[in-house]
Amino acid sequence: MHFTGVLPEDAPDPRLEREQLVKSMPIPIMEFTPQAALEFADFSVTTSGYGSGLDEMSVSISASLWRNPVDKSDPVNLAELDDTTRRSIEEIPPWPRPAWLIEHVERMRYPMLWEAVQTTWQRQDSEHSTLDARLVQHANHILMNQFREELRLGIHDWDSPALTSERVVRHGVHVPIDGVSMSGAEIDTDPFVYAVGAKLPSGGTLTVVVPREHLPHLTLEFVQRPST
Repeated sequence: MHFTGVLPEDAPDPRLEREQLVKSMPIPIMEFTPQAALEFADFSVTTSGYGSGLDEMSVSISASLWRNPVDKSDPVNLAELDDTTRRSIEEIPPWPRPAWLIEHVERMRYPMLWEAVQTTWQRQDSEHSTLDARLVQHANHILMNQFREELRLGIHDWDSPALTSERVVRHGVHVPIDGVSMSGAEIDTDPFVYAVGAKLPSGGTLTVVVPREHLPHLTLEFVQRPST
């Protein structure tokens, strides 16, 4: 989330609107199985369609990562921040801020699994809705937005040969979903992220993309998120 200008102290929490939008998802939303290292942070929602009907909808879940969840004050939990981000966190403005904005700023101190778990539903299958296509699309989305400096991408580079492709998708991996081992696929060739996914019994697609540095702290098992 990015905010400009001065928000009044009673400004509405933008997450509330997203939570309402999420309720229109036609299939169950998936998330990481509950684990001490992860704390839900936010939803991201994208839709497409015409008129009053949805053709496609994706819900992505972001989560804060605790490297040492037993002691959240442990400095090992802190993210590596550049000077600009650190100043934006530590400089407290002279005006009151909404509680949700203060919470958001505080979360910036810690590593974030940004849009890591994505559930996608589409009304009709197409070449763009295959598991391979969804997995590559999600992985490239994370790479382009989270690893631009590492990939040496310029401001206009949104289609780079440095990104991953369907040629590297490997099938036959097992993805634990709601306690059942589902046949899925993975991308295990990228130096910065690992991606895994599977087709869901609901007809949708689960894709998960996480930075490799965080893998030792995670259990890659997934469950339906309880309805809100």
